[in-house]
Amino acid sequence: MTRKNNFTEADMMAFAPAEKVGIIATVTPEGLPHMSLLTSVMAAKPNQLTVGEFCQGKSKEYMQQNPKIGFAILTLDKKLWRGKALWTHLKKEGPEYEIYNNQPMFRYNTYFGINTVHYFDLTETTEGNMLPLASVVKSALLTKMAKAGTAKGNQERVLSYFGEKLFNALDSIKFLSFIGDDGFPVIIPVIQCQAADSSRLAFHPGAFGDELNTLKPGMMVAVFCLTMQMEDVLVRGIFNGYSRYRGITLGTLDIDWVYNSMPPNHGRIYPPVPLERVVNFNEPS
Repeated sequence: MTRKNNFTEADMMAFAPAEKVGIIATVTPEGLPHMSLLTSVMAAKPNQLTVGEFCQGKSKEYMQQNPKIGFAILTLDKKLWRGKALWTHLKKEGPEYEIYNNQPMFRYNTYFGINTVHYFDLTETTEGNMLPLASVVKSALLTKMAKAGTAKGNQERVLSYFGEKLFNALDSIKFLSFIGDDGFPVIIPVIQCQAADSSRLAFHPGAFGDELNTLKPGMMVAVFCLTMQMEDVLVRGIFNGYSRYRGITLGTLDIDWVYNSMPPNHGRIYPPVPLERVVNFNEPS
């Protein structure tokens, strides 16, 4: 996979439309991978990325605490770029701020506009490569055939019914992330990944196998799942390694944390957050 340290003019034009998938991976204070869907990611310069913020989520908090991020950009023509960058600063005005707020998605949005622009120095990026759809489809079919053999049969529901359905939807897209040896989050497409049950994910390493086969048992990884209707869910857990199930090699992940990253109510779903009794209904003076 060819890597470079700048974007071409063609790359920058490809990132300009708001209609694309933009994934930003950050590092939590505990050193764990976190991912968010940030379609506002663009290239302001050949060596600079920007992200427009219209609601406050964990990713914006984490990138300011630890500037190392990973990114993946998937355009509507199925071209994919991936790389690493360093958060440098934010601004609430300027040319990039104006560009964002003049886009139709935000210019005519009554409720949300871009209020902050985050800036990143590009460290490295891949070329824009077409998704290997043939190997993705083959791996997805093999995963579907064998995933039942990996099921844990856990009586406690971890993924909600909605989340499990999302992972098994034919049109859902998934990305896996872990923290690399250099401290940067790494993002690998794992579109073939599916839910064996509510507590375990499984995938055949046929698509993007050169990268997926570098995963080691015991690694903490995150998997972000989304549909083109912008429904999404983020999970995290321990990668178990690869084994054969029903004659097919599958990697499995035991889920121990589930997060809703869809606005307006971001938050952890599993383990359940205890309900707190409201004792003061008065607005602060």
